[in-house]
Amino acid sequence: MSSQSSMLKKLFSHSLIYAIAPQVASIAGILALPVITKDLTTVDYGVWGVLMAYTGALQALAILGMGVVLSNAFFKMPRQYKWLWRQIYGMLLLWALPYGLIVGCLLYFVMPVEAQEHTLLLIFLLLAPNVLFGPTSLLGTYYYQLNQRPVPIVVRTTLFGLLTVGLSVYTISHLKMGYLGWAWTNFIVTVLMNASYWYVINVKLGYRPIFNFKRRTIRRALNVSLPTIPHTYAAYLLDSSDRIVMDRLQVSTSNLGIYNLAAKFGGYFRALTTGANKAVAPMMLKAYKEGKDEIARNLIVALQIAVLSGTFIFALWSREIFEILIKNEELKEAYPLAIVIVMAYNYRPMYTGALNKLYFLEKTQLLWRVSFIAGGLNVILNLILIPIYGFEVAAYTTFVAFMYMGFAGHFIPKIKEVHRANFYPLFWLGVIVLTSIIVSFAVELEILYKFWISIILLGAMTMFLVFNRKSLNHKFG
Repeated sequence: MSSQSSMLKKLFSHSLIYAIAPQVASIAGILALPVITKDLTTVDYGVWGVLMAYTGALQALAILGMGVVLSNAFFKMPRQYKWLWRQIYGMLLLWALPYGLIVGCLLYFVMPVEAQEHTLLLIFLLLAPNVLFGPTSLLGTYYYQLNQRPVPIVVRTTLFGLLTVGLSVYTISHLKMGYLGWAWTNFIVTVLMNASYWYVINVKLGYRPIFNFKRRTIRRALNVSLPTIPHTYAAYLLDSSDRIVMDRLQVSTSNLGIYNLAAKFGGYFRALTTGANKAVAPMMLKAYKEGKDEIARNLIVALQIAVLSGTFIFALWSREIFEILIKNEELKEAYPLAIVIVMAYNYRPMYTGALNKLYFLEKTQLLWRVSFIAGGLNVILNLILIPIYGFEVAAYTTFVAFMYMGFAGHFIPKIKEVHRANFYPLFWLGVIVLTSIIVSFAVELEILYKFWISIILLGAMTMFLVFNRKSLNHKFG
């Protein structure tokens, strides 16, 4: 029990570091919204949303799924992983140029009409950092994450996040650059972030790329990594493809901008859950290595409670949040869509619980059955329903697809058989759907009622986690 309690403490301490500390920059960004939204239009949001959607369309190919190989090598080859990492580094640096050409050609042909005068500049700003640095920041992040040293990652995330906010305010509100302000900001920050990791990887650690890599080694790595690309690509299909579908269905750039703002708030919670996942993943891999599946399950249960509480409270207060932060009357109306999108991110803990062991066992060929199908479902539903019900329906199709992604893995026999602990997926699915429906109505309550609901919820969550930190194994197993 002591190791389990220690694991839970480490989960929350590292989750706070990964997910909460970097939100200093996100909070600054949110506080900057009243400043920059006065100088932005729905068209600016629409153009930037379309560009991010199309670059995301091929993002999964940037590292060819090598993340799983890097992680497994670290745990399974503790004395030799360095040589494999260096070979992967060299191969991905060589791959960065043809990858950049592919994405550049795509952007050239799909550039929104409102941004065509800046086509070549936008392509350069969006693609040059990856062509120059390749997977440098990825290797640095993985090194610190897998060694359970979150502070160097958080320092960079926080500093460069604050720089992003500052540059956005300067370029958008002072220089009046509109969507180009985001493009220049993204370019500058990405270059500086990669440069900070380049020194650590190439100089401090000596993980210089091996360009004359062993083809047999890389082929073996690709056999594991390539099946994860459909799985990784599903994240794009779920997070961004809706904006491409809207663009192809000729939804106005203005309406696309309204949706993009709602999705931006979903992006804040995506960052939070991704940060928490960075904390929990190494602990789960260690638990699986020691044959302690119940501990891995309990980490997920604790994380699910925390994520559900956080998303519910945001959704409950979203009307007031938009009223305070958004200084564009048309954009303020996006808060009902933001509720649906934010609540959809409750899928993440159960999704991690279902699939992390597959990564550990390198059974990556099973991943697509969950993630890629979920992404495809989102695209198909959008193609059918947006022409009938309008662009707003994309928020609800995203919710449905995320619920499939989070819970389907718990019911697929070949995935279920690798688990020795029950995650009780039907229970959690019911809780998420029910709370999402409740908060969609509760958002219209008076402030006093919302205050007491928030206090009661936070108190109940805290008491449950404190009093059950040693007995979660019994209660859920």
